[in-house]
Amino acid sequence: MGLGVGMGLNMLLLVAMVATNIFSLYHLASIRNPPNPPAPPVPDHLLRHLSTIRATITHLAAHASAASAAGNAAIPPELIRYTDERRLPLGRSVVTEQDIFPFSVGTACQSHPDLLSRFMNYTAFKPCPDDADLAESLMVHGCFPLPRRRCFSLTAPKSPSSLPTNPFPSSLPAAAVRWSRFTCKSFDCLTRLGRPGFDLSIDSPKWMEQSDATGLTIPVFFKYVQAANSGPLRLGLDIGGGTGTFAARMKERNVTVVSTTLDLGAPYNEVMALRGLVPLHLTMQQRFPLFDGTMDVVHCDRAVNRWIPVTTMEFLFFDIDRVLRGGGLLWIDHFFCKAVDLNKVYVPLIGKLGYRRLKWVTGNKTDVGGTKYAEVYLSAILQKPIKSS
Repeated sequence: MGLGVGMGLNMLLLVAMVATNIFSLYHLASIRNPPNPPAPPVPDHLLRHLSTIRATITHLAAHASAASAAGNAAIPPELIRYTDERRLPLGRSVVTEQDIFPFSVGTACQSHPDLLSRFMNYTAFKPCPDDADLAESLMVHGCFPLPRRRCFSLTAPKSPSSLPTNPFPSSLPAAAVRWSRFTCKSFDCLTRLGRPGFDLSIDSPKWMEQSDATGLTIPVFFKYVQAANSGPLRLGLDIGGGTGTFAARMKERNVTVVSTTLDLGAPYNEVMALRGLVPLHLTMQQRFPLFDGTMDVVHCDRAVNRWIPVTTMEFLFFDIDRVLRGGGLLWIDHFFCKAVDLNKVYVPLIGKLGYRRLKWVTGNKTDVGGTKYAEVYLSAILQKPIKSS
């Protein structure tokens, strides 16, 4: 297989070099012994072809060099098998207008071949490696979607006899969590280390009691919903949902909320699922896997703040706009930034959406970080206008 890959790369390099020379000869022939009028400029399409071919040569040369240095044996067989494009068994599809089934791997994965190789280095049809942390590491480095694997996912050692139907149970079944990859081996340990969301007695008052001057509660939010005539709330998205307490409170009001979350050293996804809620294992960089205009409400908690680059945040807010229906509501909850940047950077950024302000409140962030960096909070409820064209 390694010889075949090497020969294929050499053939592509040869074809690319020959094509470059042909275009170069064409160009030289067109300007040799020019007539009295000046020679016409090289056509744009030829320049584009030359640029593409040169970029291909550079890419293939680098790829060939890396393959030669590492050896083709270093490429996991399952990665090669997954990334092969295969022809559809029934021929060309009238739905996709293709006769192949393309593979799906994020382009940023090629920047982290060592991590990707480790992720795909497993034995097919056997239990998967215990490498959920490796998968998250690839995701936060921009490698998404991750390739699928043909191995059996690991489970908790014991299956609990029952699971809570109430999203605020008196206790969570610790036996239903796979603790092997975490430093802490219990919910008490996570709480002692200050990881939020794992002691539900502490977490349950959130969004039911006002936490500070800029905090909004769910009962207050629904008063604005009624006043805005936004229509019924049925579906929502919570960005940075932790263990799912916001989704749990909305579930009590018959609103189904899916929440984005990462583990990052604690079982956030598993605990959210144990509470009967839906976790979306997503990073902040990923496009929401939701169709346009399908959400009635989108909630952004403190995970969306000034740590995100401004242009990246613009793309994030416009992806929120994409999934939010006309008349739907965006709840910005405790967004924080430096006070000097609020009106200069972030108010204009949010203003680009053109949403109607139903509630807008700011205040000083008074914790240690807020005092050190002169930060402020912004909480707002905004309504998306109807945009039919």
